[in-house]
Amino acid sequence: MSELDLAWEEVTRVLMTPRRPTDGNMEFNEDFSYLQKSFDILHEYDMDGIIREWFFTTVRQQLSGKISPAFWSNYSKPIKSRDVVQTIRESFDKLYSEIAIYISCVQRLAEFERMTASLVDRRDNSESGSTLSHLQLVFKGTVFYSATTHFCDAMFEFLSRAFCAFDAKHFSLGLDDSTDDMCNTLICRGCNEEQELCRCSEVFGAFGRLALQLNELGMMERVFGEPVMLLVHRRIEQRVEKCKDNFDVQHLEALSKWLDTRVGEWLDDLFKTALGSKGTTPYVNDAPSINLFPTHRDRLHHYICTTYGKTRIQQLFNIIIEFPESEPALMDLADCLRSASDLRPVLVKELKEALEARLLHPGVNTSDILTAYISAIRALRVLDSSGVLLDLVCEPVRKYLRSRDDTVRCIVSNLTEDGNSELSDELTKGQPLVLDEAGAGDDCVGSDWELWQPDPVDAEPVRSTTRSRSSDIISMLVNIYGSKELFIEEYRSLLADRILSQFSYDTEREIRYLELLKLRFGESHLHECEVMLKDVGDSRRINAHIQECVRVEEEKTGRPNDAEIPVNAMILSAQFWPARMREEKVELPSCLKDSLASFTKAYELLKGNRTLNWKPHLGLVNVEIELKNKILNYCVSPVHATIIWYYQERPRWTVDELSGVMQMAPHALQRKMAFWQSQGLLREEATDTFVLVEDHKGHVQEVVSVEEDETESVLASPQDQKEEELNIVWVYVVGMLTNLDSLPIDRIHSMLKMFAMQGPGSQYSLSDLKVLLDRKVKEQKLVYTNGMYRLVKH
Repeated sequence: MSELDLAWEEVTRVLMTPRRPTDGNMEFNEDFSYLQKSFDILHEYDMDGIIREWFFTTVRQQLSGKISPAFWSNYSKPIKSRDVVQTIRESFDKLYSEIAIYISCVQRLAEFERMTASLVDRRDNSESGSTLSHLQLVFKGTVFYSATTHFCDAMFEFLSRAFCAFDAKHFSLGLDDSTDDMCNTLICRGCNEEQELCRCSEVFGAFGRLALQLNELGMMERVFGEPVMLLVHRRIEQRVEKCKDNFDVQHLEALSKWLDTRVGEWLDDLFKTALGSKGTTPYVNDAPSINLFPTHRDRLHHYICTTYGKTRIQQLFNIIIEFPESEPALMDLADCLRSASDLRPVLVKELKEALEARLLHPGVNTSDILTAYISAIRALRVLDSSGVLLDLVCEPVRKYLRSRDDTVRCIVSNLTEDGNSELSDELTKGQPLVLDEAGAGDDCVGSDWELWQPDPVDAEPVRSTTRSRSSDIISMLVNIYGSKELFIEEYRSLLADRILSQFSYDTEREIRYLELLKLRFGESHLHECEVMLKDVGDSRRINAHIQECVRVEEEKTGRPNDAEIPVNAMILSAQFWPARMREEKVELPSCLKDSLASFTKAYELLKGNRTLNWKPHLGLVNVEIELKNKILNYCVSPVHATIIWYYQERPRWTVDELSGVMQMAPHALQRKMAFWQSQGLLREEATDTFVLVEDHKGHVQEVVSVEEDETESVLASPQDQKEEELNIVWVYVVGMLTNLDSLPIDRIHSMLKMFAMQGPGSQYSLSDLKVLLDRKVKEQKLVYTNGMYRLVKH
């Protein structure tokens, strides 16, 4: 062999000669002066720099070929719970004893490099530390580059037991704040064994030994990092679970403080106790919170925000319903969204599903949906002042409300009703409407352009501007339909219903709401409502004037007109009141008709060229009923008064007889007679035959009014109005087909728009017309052949 081969063999043999540490002492002091000649030969051939590379390549080969497979063979299958501590202790003891051999080899390598003349000028005294760090990286990359599932489960079980043993020994340092009576019993709270069989000392001793070994090998964080974080995650989840049902207190700040102090101190004390006085790494010398794993602190704070945020998101529907009492929980959730932006899509998805499952179905009243929607607007603005979350979450609610027929009426009713109503409170603020209109100005333009902020990344670019998102609640409700005309028309109908149902001349409340609505919708749009309230005031003055004229006339003649019934009229301007008044045919008693005629003459004398067109089914009548043993007073509708009036003539009427006299439909009349039957004044003697009960035994009241269930709206329902419009359109269609024999649907539609410009036909779409014509075909009133409609010829 050449001198180079001999020198290389001698140096590598000495370098890789095993030497195990004794008594945990990792320091080796050896004299390598006898190798100086070999170093000189290697240096002469420029091979001194290859020693380092050869050494670490050899170490990797030995670790990956023998040591690593032997270690991981212990975790190739699930480990039984009772064997976890023993398996981990034995496997890591063997791994430590085998890996510790290479520590002495690294020290030799560092000494060899110092002795090599070619490296003296390029390396300092820290070479030993850097070589040892390199060896530790080789350990981590070769042995612990990955971990099996069974190893992770076993390590998690082992650490759980060690932590419980530590808690049992140092209970005041535990994570939970509760007092545990287990400490005073015969059962150990650490291992749940009897005190005589307690294994906590054994488990924590094995943990301390393992911690020392991993600390010396520089692999503590690599092995313990994820299991410890998983354990802390479990404790965080338990802590969050305790405070999830309390919405009126903020918990996030307390949770963060608990993490920084209690959890951090607990981890430090745990590992310092395990390492004892031998802890010399920078991980255990310093004392800031969670200094064992400083890189994990932000991750734990993020996990708290994520866990707490997800818990609140699952409860967000209830939080919204309980707003504003639940505002602290929303403020916590807003902080979570700022810290964990990935929660935003989760919130949108979860809340949408909750709204659709619990709110948007036929079993929920429209008023309840509106109340929840208003609470959602207020609550989601606490979470996101830009309004983007509100747009994303509440779009299904707006779409569902548009599909309900009574949405507008509920909104207007809540706007103008007394009591503790959120919408009426909003109305008193007097802010103008902000509508989603095409061509709205740029958000940047305005006096506050310097405060402009771009929308969040999840905002839909085609949605409305920030100005409309930040608009008030009433504007957002109006924007459900995108037009205020619909709300103004509904208010007109509601106002008419209130005035004509109550028949009160006191309009102070209605005037107040009208003035507030003018600030919102503009004066010009509410001019008709102003005229309606003016009609009420004019009616009061006209009634007072006519009554005064009657009184003066009676004083002149010296005899009162007892035959006439006193009349107070509500005089309406037909052009300004809603056209869809409910019509109900009824023939009033002759004395009442005479009184109405006298009032009409007096009005014509007062107003000259004007007259009155009476609605006999509307109004209220004060009726005094004198029976055998008592007198009863009622305030009822004209139809109810007419029914009981005819029982003066005869005590027994059939429904058909009375309907013929009153000219009413029998089914409608029978429904009205049910009121007198409920009062005990009428009794059904036989089928559809009612007799007057003279011996009334009911409770005597001063004035009895018609119950609310009996009170009907003075306006026709939307269904009745639509049916009436259909009948008008049908009349036009019949006229066309009578004159022109047969027509296609396009021609019928165009002629409707031409000849019925002021009627419902002008607003009738082609699809609506097809539905009507197809229905008439099914009713065998039309025949459809070759795309042409014609009337059925009888």
